[in-house]
Amino acid sequence: MTSFTEFSARRRLVVATAALLPFAGAGGLAQARAANATSLPPKAMTALRAAVDGPQRTPAYRTRDGARHPLETLAFFGIRPDAAVIEIAPGGGWYTEILAPYLHDHGRLYAAHEPAGGSPGQQRARAAFRDKLAREPKVYGRVVLGTLPTTAFTDIRPPGGADAVLTFRNIHNWIEDGHFDESLRAFYAVLKPGGVLGVEEHRAPPGTNLARVIASGYVPQDFVIERAKAAGFEFAGSSEVNANPRDTKDHANGVWSLPPTLRGGEVDRAKYLAIGESDRMTLRFVKPRRARSG
Repeated sequence: MTSFTEFSARRRLVVATAALLPFAGAGGLAQARAANATSLPPKAMTALRAAVDGPQRTPAYRTRDGARHPLETLAFFGIRPDAAVIEIAPGGGWYTEILAPYLHDHGRLYAAHEPAGGSPGQQRARAAFRDKLAREPKVYGRVVLGTLPTTAFTDIRPPGGADAVLTFRNIHNWIEDGHFDESLRAFYAVLKPGGVLGVEEHRAPPGTNLARVIASGYVPQDFVIERAKAAGFEFAGSSEVNANPRDTKDHANGVWSLPPTLRGGEVDRAKYLAIGESDRMTLRFVKPRRARSG
């Protein structure tokens, strides 16, 4: 099967011609459904719930909890309060507002944001996030602001390796930019043996082709599992906590038709609000404690 690394060199041609480059078919996922829940000790769950319910959270962000299930998602990933966690592409800090206070006393949060020398838009996004951290040092004073990797981490190196790398709704962007496989390898390298890669991503129907992935923002779940395994990870299970059966995934503006983006403006707005946020895969991978033999 052709990797996205190989796809990237000819991505524009594929999009222009709508060439059909099929992903792996469905199958092999049934055993990884709800039975693969990861639980936290009661004390950790209490601390996590306190962070989710804390006053530091932006009110508009809190309204999305019913669609994003942060308590259940972070518990499924097994994030403990003493962990060294790297949050990938935190954007405006939706999950940062929960992770920073949760990890403040005993763990450490590393935020891999846009490069300081990137495009004007990337620079503005990083500056806004940096300013957010600076405004509330009691909450965010221990957050380490670093740079989003495409091939390797340059300024984030947790001592002994990270306990977890978390990515929320980013993979479709890496596929479009042509560095999905390289990013997975960077995550693998920065994790300690036994470390967790937690993934949440918009979920496409099995067999969705590359052009449609790029146009719609939805990614096939089995393909993400395949590429993570190719990078060296073991698949440790999936959760349906962020599933949305109302999402038909055939919207005029792709996933961006839905909340919170609502790219279509007033066109079918009521319909998209009724659907809610996208149907999402929630996957847990683990870096093996022992390297695989050749």
